[in-house]
Amino acid sequence: MGLTDSEYALIESILGRKPNYTETGLFSVMWSEHCSYKNSKPVLRKFPTEGKQVLQGPGEGAGIVDIGDGLGVAFKVESHNHPSYVEPYQGAATGVGGIIRDVFSMGARPIAMLNSLRFGELTKPHTKYLVSEVVAGIAGYGNSIGIPTVGGEVQFEDCYEKNPLVNAMCVGLIRKEDIQKGQAVGAGNPVMYVGAKTGRDGIHGATFASVEFSEEGEQQRSAVQVGDPFMEKLLLEACLEVIEQHADILVGIQDMGAAGLVSSSSEMASKAGAGLELVMDDVPQRETGMSAYEMLLSESQERMLLCVKKGHEAEIQALFERYGLHAVTIGHVTEDKMYKIIHLGEVVANVPVDALAEDAPVYHKPSKEPARFKAFQNEKPFVPRNLDHGAVFEKLLASPTVASKRHIYEQFDYQVRTSTAVAPGSDAAVIRVRGTDKAIAMTTDCNSRYLYLDPETGGAIAVAEAARNIVASGAKPLAITDGLNFGNPEKPEIFWEIEKAVDGISEACRKLDTPVISGNVSLYNETDGTGIYPTPVIGMVGLVEQTKDITTQHFKEANDLIFLIGETKAEFNGSELQKLLEGKISGRAPELDLQIEQKTQAALLAAIQAGTVRSAHDLAEGGLAVALAEAAFAGEFGAEVKLPFSLTEVFSESQSRFLVSVKPENRAQFVQYFEGLTAYEIGKVTENGRLVIQSGEDVLEKETVALRAIWEGALSCLLK
Repeated sequence: MGLTDSEYALIESILGRKPNYTETGLFSVMWSEHCSYKNSKPVLRKFPTEGKQVLQGPGEGAGIVDIGDGLGVAFKVESHNHPSYVEPYQGAATGVGGIIRDVFSMGARPIAMLNSLRFGELTKPHTKYLVSEVVAGIAGYGNSIGIPTVGGEVQFEDCYEKNPLVNAMCVGLIRKEDIQKGQAVGAGNPVMYVGAKTGRDGIHGATFASVEFSEEGEQQRSAVQVGDPFMEKLLLEACLEVIEQHADILVGIQDMGAAGLVSSSSEMASKAGAGLELVMDDVPQRETGMSAYEMLLSESQERMLLCVKKGHEAEIQALFERYGLHAVTIGHVTEDKMYKIIHLGEVVANVPVDALAEDAPVYHKPSKEPARFKAFQNEKPFVPRNLDHGAVFEKLLASPTVASKRHIYEQFDYQVRTSTAVAPGSDAAVIRVRGTDKAIAMTTDCNSRYLYLDPETGGAIAVAEAARNIVASGAKPLAITDGLNFGNPEKPEIFWEIEKAVDGISEACRKLDTPVISGNVSLYNETDGTGIYPTPVIGMVGLVEQTKDITTQHFKEANDLIFLIGETKAEFNGSELQKLLEGKISGRAPELDLQIEQKTQAALLAAIQAGTVRSAHDLAEGGLAVALAEAAFAGEFGAEVKLPFSLTEVFSESQSRFLVSVKPENRAQFVQYFEGLTAYEIGKVTENGRLVIQSGEDVLEKETVALRAIWEGALSCLLK
């Protein structure tokens, strides 16, 4: 069941007796890492979680930030890694379903989905199968429920071959007065089960997500849930109707997610300082002969738990009946702070509710710097020599991490609800806020290679890069949600990675004023002792004050001036170029100066809001060369640029840099914003469809159309 001997002994001391089989099951899921964060709590406390923009921080279904006009944005990222390896279509689909419920349980209407995916190298048939099925699962659920999937990121490394990462993010819009809490208050108030019937799918899913994989354990399909997006659409509309039109009788609402009914019900009671009595016979069941243990631990999808004021059950029932959904009273709130379960006339579990929801042991795991870190720090910088720059440029554009993800995002409906202002394919997605002149920019980001080299610097870079994507889209970054994907925390070297990554993320969040308002921890991403790169995915949301400020990465017009913002150094460690040439990565991560990062972002946002910027693109994998190509592709423009550094450094991955195009008449005004910062005018946009990059005597020249064909065709070719 996933409990250690010492944890079982602790349960005995709490109860003053041995727990029975059902009670042992309750503790095993509630005390799993997935539900209790018992290994990660001490580290998570380091995050900055407050700010004047924060309406709801960590601890509820999703975090919420204020965007003015009485509105807030709710968002959260959640992982579904283990299920997506075992059953990729349903694993990914139910990951999407679960995160949507987290958002609408807050009272927010979901307006957009994003994802962050990691797979092994695309040389093995099974990896290609996983990619296809995971993408189909995300599309199948999101498209069917009618929420646009507008952004994301996909990266490929050997370490994810048997531990793919599937992180789903949902963003919702909410009126401040509609914000809900997951709580069960008021003795005698009924607890109502709404939505789909309970089956045996997903039993012990939370425990399954809190252990390492082994080859023998590959077939744990019973731990994977099955989703129904059409049922979820009905549930979403019914719950929002309760929240918006019956707020006077609704006490609390919570999604039945990880650990199902036991998790949602015990957490609702514990948060309110109350107890619960539940009768399992009344739970809607789709299979016969289910035990209380199975009903409590099942993770069947599309289910919610409501606490309502006594005497109003019939109203709630009638409302859900109109949507063709069950709404059944399965228990009531008590004052004794006990969690009492009755089945077939017998008490099958009776434990203190706080013992389940709050009293899981918290472990301060040993931490040890891995030997590789010191070796990387002492290594001489990797500087490539005698490059065939043209051939390297083409190979970089064809590498799956850099190549166009059109093959993936074309499977998603990103225009449904017709508010999408910037679709997939630019730095961040942008959704208009109807009834206002505002828009919301959103992105997911994490370069796990940098974290492998240096978790602290890499964690800070992940936040900074997410913020650069938001700023390049014309928005002010507001806050983040994090999906902390790591290996086995019981290994001191892995726990050290977690600590250092959180330090880096926290420092960057403080400097950029983007507090952590929600998130998820996914540990034990290992198979047979081989773990993933540390991969703390950053989901970030920003506010576009006026829709005229929405900016994309694509060049707009010939003769516009091209500026490179930020300093370029010979930084190739952990880069796409090092991976291409060496087949591996090593050395020190690129440097990040958060002071410069913050000032550069503020200057660019001010320049955008002043109307001086035509296009903006952050420099990431593949450096300036890749950014130039991507900026030129949409209009099949050319560009003529002269570099103030060596031609090889066109592939450098130095941080805090943007590629910007500006109308010639706006040059003087634009430059003013970057006084005291590094900003080079490097050339101009042309209409001849040729990229000409010059450094001294060295010239790199390529046809935009030819480069675009390589970049756009690579991923679909590899997947076939």
